[in-house]
Amino acid sequence: MDETKEHLYPIKWLTKASAGDRVASELRMRIISGKIESGTILSENKLAADFAVSRSPVREALKTLAAENIIRLERMGAVVIGLTEKEIEEIYDVRLLIETFVFERLAQMNVNVLVNELSKILEMMKVAIKYQDADEFSYQDVLFHETIIRAIDHSYMLMIWNNLKPVMESFILLSMRVRIKEKYEDFTRIIKNHELYIEAIKTKDRTLMIKSLHKNFDDVQGKVEDLWRSQQLLVKGEEQEND
Repeated sequence: MDETKEHLYPIKWLTKASAGDRVASELRMRIISGKIESGTILSENKLAADFAVSRSPVREALKTLAAENIIRLERMGAVVIGLTEKEIEEIYDVRLLIETFVFERLAQMNVNVLVNELSKILEMMKVAIKYQDADEFSYQDVLFHETIIRAIDHSYMLMIWNNLKPVMESFILLSMRVRIKEKYEDFTRIIKNHELYIEAIKTKDRTLMIKSLHKNFDDVQGKVEDLWRSQQLLVKGEEQEND
């Protein structure tokens, strides 16, 4: 990738990624952040030059993003569609369905190992907050929920999660970067919500499970607002660079 361009997607997360995945990850972040606006035409040749790769990884990346419905493929490139607030909320609707199902399965399982794993991840989330590392917090946050889903060993639920994860991960990253700078006090509530998750799983209390789900997913509106705020900050930053 052109080193003069700022990376929005954490480079350290891409050490084992293919060239196509690296291009897709960064393009996805630029589109969801609004740095690449809806309606923009993406040229294979220009993208290949910008990312210092051949056209093959670019084609692979564009196919991935088209499958996520954030671009539309054209003859020699693609048109950016982007994500609406409604679509982001719909992604969280699917997450709610998945995790509600997972909770029901966990109520029938031995969850001691899972509770220990989640407690470790929660400690890592607290460390990330202490050092104001939004990227690490986002990584651990996604890992927390993925660990819960993986625990029931349901291949199709995992497949749905994996399809949602790239887009979801991008706007979690963007929103948490805003929160760490402007709404640091939010993280106290977020940690308490995740502690409630662990307690619900540990006690297998369905009432507590429902409460923990709603406390986590009622927070979505704030994340959506933070995403739009992050777009404004990126645009403002670009304008200052051009002055």
